[in-house]
Amino acid sequence: MSSSAVSVRLDQATRFYQASIGKKVVMAVTGVILFGYVLGHLLGNLQIYLGPEQINRYAEFLHSKPALLWVVRLLLLTAVVLHVTASIQLWILKQRARPVGYAKEENVPAGYASRTMLWSGPIIAAFVVFHILHLTTGSVNLPYRELDVYNNVVNGFRIPAVSIAYIVAMVLLCMHLYHGVWSMFQTVGFSHPRYTPLLKRLAAGFAIFIAAGNISIPVSVMAGLIR
Repeated sequence: MSSSAVSVRLDQATRFYQASIGKKVVMAVTGVILFGYVLGHLLGNLQIYLGPEQINRYAEFLHSKPALLWVVRLLLLTAVVLHVTASIQLWILKQRARPVGYAKEENVPAGYASRTMLWSGPIIAAFVVFHILHLTTGSVNLPYRELDVYNNVVNGFRIPAVSIAYIVAMVLLCMHLYHGVWSMFQTVGFSHPRYTPLLKRLAAGFAIFIAAGNISIPVSVMAGLIR
């Protein structure tokens, strides 16, 4: 492909992204990547119910593939940056188009969840940073043993404040996922009176499954079911 053709393609991509639909598409695509990771991460974490050998063996397997692990990490970091950037830019466009709020707020499809997207996102991002320091690097979880995921999780969630913070973050994630999945369906054109109820239930079911699965772990630790 010639340099002129590449320049034209880049110009078209730039103009597409500058429109609100372009930013929504970026949010939808990066959202799929992040949703996939959240689901995979949960399925990995739930192995803690199979005992320390299973989840520690899973951790050892992941760390035995450093190249693949870093490719996934870089992909996730790129998706997060693009997702957050597009969401902020969309919010700015919305504020410029309607600088004065409605006298009566609309009853939007996702209700309260949609109205908390802007601030729940940064809170979840801050929690992810803490989560990495807590259970990945062990910087704020002592005693910490490398690749001993089972004991690190148990020791970490024995602290009530940590477990409560984790549960609150998962509730926010549930609302964020619900509105995010629903918005993704709308962005790609799956919006029809016949399918809308089903799509809403799918979005809600996915969000609740992710949150409930993650919340079950600190609850189980505090209840003594995992020890």
